Amino acid sequence: MKYNLNDDIQKRITLYGLISRLMMKEVDENLLETIESDEALLALLPNYKAWSKRRTDTMQNLITQAYNVDFANLFILHLVPYESFYIREDQMIESGGENPVIGLYNALDFRVELDEARVVSPDHIGVELEFMYMLCMAQQKALEAEDMEGVCELLEVQYGFLKDHLLVWAPLFLINAKRESRTPLYHDATDLTLAFLLSDFEYLSQERQRICSEVEA
Repeated sequence: MKYNLNDDIQKRITLYGLISRLMMKEVDENLLETIESDEALLALLPNYKAWSKRRTDTMQNLITQAYNVDFANLFILHLVPYESFYIREDQMIESGGENPVIGLYNALDFRVELDEARVVSPDHIGVELEFMYMLCMAQQKALEAEDMEGVCELLEVQYGFLKDHLLVWAPLFLINAKRESRTPLYHDATDLTLAFLLSDFEYLSQERQRICSEVEA
């Protein structure tokens, strides 16, 4: 039996790829050019799209004087974008083997390059979003192979990761980051991420039941 999930997975891959990259490390010209050249992506960032400074200043100036400053403020200096900070009573960042996501990452062969990603622990919001991106990519491969049992398993993992990890703490961080943001880019990115995580959880709640029940039938 074939399922019409290809359009959905493409959209989810695009969105998880975008928001994970925006929250993992500072933007560069390649990322901004990708956003600028895609009207669908621009539409997801309405304040950024309408920002007149995009058209009156150079991209490099905006990167060094606005975006990088905002990124450092939100993700390095003033806020703490790590799950363990929010769930531990002592509010310490757990960067060792007891980190709550390490076991799941290892089980699914997901490796984190901490230095390259500009993070100190694998439970950084950008890394957790990249994990969801990787799961979506794996789901796409399972769909292409018509492996619906594999699709069912991946939907369950994605649903569980949102429920037990990202949605436990990320909304509070994202609300604070939106409030503290100084550029339309990060204002919109944090707003988009929160809205997408909530809608994706609802989507996964429905799809896992539909697909898995048909697989079991």
